[in-house]
Amino acid sequence: MFPVVAVDCMDIFKLFFSDLEVDYQSEEIARIVHAALAVDKELQPDKVKRQMTVSNGKLSVHFEAVEARFLRASYSAFVDVLTLATKTVEEFGQGMTMTL
Repeated sequence: MFPVVAVDCMDIFKLFFSDLEVDYQSEEIARIVHAALAVDKELQPDKVKRQMTVSNGKLSVHFEAVEARFLRASYSAFVDVLTLATKTVEEFGQGMTMTL
């Protein structure tokens, strides 16, 4: 006779997620900040996914993680560099345009 094991499959595929939106009120500034942050990839891409988009002067970021602690660490680190990029643009970005 085989043992019966009950597994809640929903827990296996459970993701933790969070969304962040910053309104720069300028498409150009939002794109500059997006470009500055896009080069920093997640350190553990198998555990945390991050998607960034810019629309109507707003930078939107969606995080998904396999555990709450990974989400918290990724979100916190991202907010630190987001704050730095935003302060840099505020301080030095007057008249700045993005060129590719």
